[in-house]
Amino acid sequence: MKNIYQILSSVFIIACLLTNQKNKAQDIPFDKAHFSDRKDELKEAKKNVEEGKDQFELGKKEYDFFLEQYVAIHKFMPVSHRSYANAGDIYFKQALPFLEKAQTFNPNNAQLNYMLGFVYFYIDQHSEKAIACLEKAYTLAPAANEPDNAYILAWAYHIAMRWDEAIKYYQLAQNYLQKVKNNDAWVEDVAKKINECKSGKELAAHPVRTFVDNLGPAINTSYPEYSAFITTDESFMIFTSCRNTSTGGKIDPDNGGYFEDIYSSVKKDGKWQAAQNMGTLINSEDHDATAGLSPDGSTMFIYKFKEKDGGDLYVSHLKGSAWSKPEHLGKNINSKAHETSVSISFDNKQLYFISNREGGIGDGDIYLCQTDGRGGWQPAQNIGNSLNTKYAEEGVYIHPDGKTIYFSSQGFNTMGGYDVFKSTYENGKWGVPENLGYPINGPEDDVFFIVSGSGYHGYFASAKQGGYGKTDIYRITFLGPEKQPALMNEDNLLASVAAPVSDFKAEKIVSKGPKMTILKGIISDEQTKQPLEASIDLIDNEKNEVIATFNSNSTSGKYLVSLPSGKNYGIAVKKEGYLFHSENFDLPATADFQEVEKNIELKKIDIGKTIVLRNIFFDFDKATIRPESANELDRLIKLLNDNPTLRIELGSHTDSKGSDDYNQKLSQQRSQSVVNYLISKGIGSARLEAKGYGETQPIATNDTDEGRQQNRRTEFKILSK
Repeated sequence: MKNIYQILSSVFIIACLLTNQKNKAQDIPFDKAHFSDRKDELKEAKKNVEEGKDQFELGKKEYDFFLEQYVAIHKFMPVSHRSYANAGDIYFKQALPFLEKAQTFNPNNAQLNYMLGFVYFYIDQHSEKAIACLEKAYTLAPAANEPDNAYILAWAYHIAMRWDEAIKYYQLAQNYLQKVKNNDAWVEDVAKKINECKSGKELAAHPVRTFVDNLGPAINTSYPEYSAFITTDESFMIFTSCRNTSTGGKIDPDNGGYFEDIYSSVKKDGKWQAAQNMGTLINSEDHDATAGLSPDGSTMFIYKFKEKDGGDLYVSHLKGSAWSKPEHLGKNINSKAHETSVSISFDNKQLYFISNREGGIGDGDIYLCQTDGRGGWQPAQNIGNSLNTKYAEEGVYIHPDGKTIYFSSQGFNTMGGYDVFKSTYENGKWGVPENLGYPINGPEDDVFFIVSGSGYHGYFASAKQGGYGKTDIYRITFLGPEKQPALMNEDNLLASVAAPVSDFKAEKIVSKGPKMTILKGIISDEQTKQPLEASIDLIDNEKNEVIATFNSNSTSGKYLVSLPSGKNYGIAVKKEGYLFHSENFDLPATADFQEVEKNIELKKIDIGKTIVLRNIFFDFDKATIRPESANELDRLIKLLNDNPTLRIELGSHTDSKGSDDYNQKLSQQRSQSVVNYLISKGIGSARLEAKGYGETQPIATNDTDEGRQQNRRTEFKILSK
């Protein structure tokens, strides 16, 4: 591909000659005619210009080569500032002090202003100096010195959200480009950027009600922070940072920055604590980055870069208080290409990830793997063009509701670079991706978006102006009408750094996100109160199907289970040597978000111990056992088979509605129904005793629906062992 400066020169020179005649401002060269009384200073300035120009041109050569290679591979231009990687970075930074000294001597040289504007924009896309220099260069000699001046100036306006000015200069560049042959990639890029400005203008005019907080110095530093992941209850976070405290302290020769390491933080009293490096078992001397985290925080996905595989995905599990050594996710997920972010479904049965492997739709696609049922994964499948575009997708996140996906894309109706999109899986397909709007998205790259289980908060990485470093982690709060939307201008961003993290109360927050329940707590021994590692089955009662199995932490006993709305769930907690514990959650599709904290004390198998069977259901006002009771009854049968000398009483209880005699009779019939079922499954009748208690032993008030529901129960009690 020809260098853009070569292919545009013949067109721009005509425009230059015509326009220069009309310019009032004068393009002043570095020569004696203009600085006859400042010979020594001129000599020094010319040296600075030449040295700066030499470094600039070395950087541009590297930069242009990168563009040529990119277009040759992808057939389109990079669509964001981030896409340019670090091509020419060292040379541009070396050029800067020389060019600045030269400008101090002569501020009215078009070529010098162009070079300075380009470097300022390259180093900091929000630089006001970049716009000032590029404007001056264009005013002094429109397109004369550097034919892409209009394009770079338009891009700088674009980042500054000066939409109309950006469109104007993009159109100037477009007009030039359309007259030149063999420039399809450039024409497409400019057309896309014009559409981004139009989208940005529309979205910025109708901001979503949000407040955006920088997470502050406990998380962010002057170095890049990004790719944050949280547990659904927002109690634990992992993220990536390129700090000077990275493992090994090595500098990446490709970008001049420190290698990536993984850090973690916990939330105490509503505040994120100072981040901690996760240590040498997780971090190596090479690149180690966060790729994903399971909803309960017990499984961490890691990106590790190795030249031979282009970057692969690994997995680590939390065992007690320590993380296991990362294990390669295998060839059904990893390829010779580049695999990055990962998101696992709430039931651990689906894995979404990003890859730019051959055969994809675009520059980085979303792929999906299904569990093979044996602890591994089936071969990955491209999720299709409903979510993937010819451009790059990144930062995929499947919400714990199991049907809402968030991801960043350079395609669709972006405001510029990567924007965050949302799609919902309905009627067997993914819906049209919805731009999350401004100020969540802006003209910069907005990536690695995740959302809390409540839907009240989102987290993402952005190079917003006013942060601590090049890229910071921000928290989004979705607000109601009580608080005005944050317009993401420089003043409120600086204010958010000075007093980070809004204390806006959750009861005033409006969540339009997915509906679900978070169940969490501690599992312990009833007598010793010591934490226990136990198995937790999540059951779809209507289908009599175990959806997922989790474990509580062996050190803390903590567990966290995500329950998407729209189902009747059974929860069964099991550990060898203990009676199982069951809970029931009936969550209609309209159920609002709730966070339920339930500490569970398991009882050892001993005489006199009683357990409530919360997932045994009867037809209304009858003793007929409903089909959704099957899983609970099967657990009871397994317990009796595992302990063949156990003899139990099945007791049934009612609420206080109805007469005493009626309730006594109904409860006896229900107990006998359970006994008959167990006998039909091979349990000896001598081991079973049916007992109806009616309304005589309430465990809650009978004055409320909730209390009466608790009183209507079936229990078993150990009579002998």
